[in-house]
Amino acid sequence: MNQTALFVVPLILAAHAAHAADVGSTSGNSALALAALVGERSPALDAQQRDALGHMLDGNLNFAFPADKKITVKADSVVCRASNVDISAHSCELAFGSRKLSRTGRAAHELYATLIEAGVSPEGAAGSMFAGISKLVCTIDPNTVKATAGGGADCTFAPAP
Repeated sequence: MNQTALFVVPLILAAHAAHAADVGSTSGNSALALAALVGERSPALDAQQRDALGHMLDGNLNFAFPADKKITVKADSVVCRASNVDISAHSCELAFGSRKLSRTGRAAHELYATLIEAGVSPEGAAGSMFAGISKLVCTIDPNTVKATAGGGADCTFAPAP
């Protein structure tokens, strides 16, 4: 191996590792929960898709869904805050394009905990803990989930801006 290759290969590997750190992913249970909690507020989903996500998260797999269809849940960002001073305070901001929605209370805590379950590391600042992501894309195949073999739910995301 020549000297150039000895120099370039480590740089390529380092660049790949840095890029991989910028992208997160989750699958299975945490992906289904994340998709269902974000999807219930998504303006891009229709009622059938939101209902299917809710049924699956509730463990109710007795519903009809077209065999060749999947549900794609996208959000530009999801940022949640839990106070460690006012321990009853929980809030989340979800962005779907120019549309921004808020969650508070139990619903916000559920989404905050799901982000952490999905591998998002919370960060602290001035009495609050924040967990957030951007560029969320979840793909849910309800018929694969209904097969109860552990598959059918995958999400990718980037760190919060």
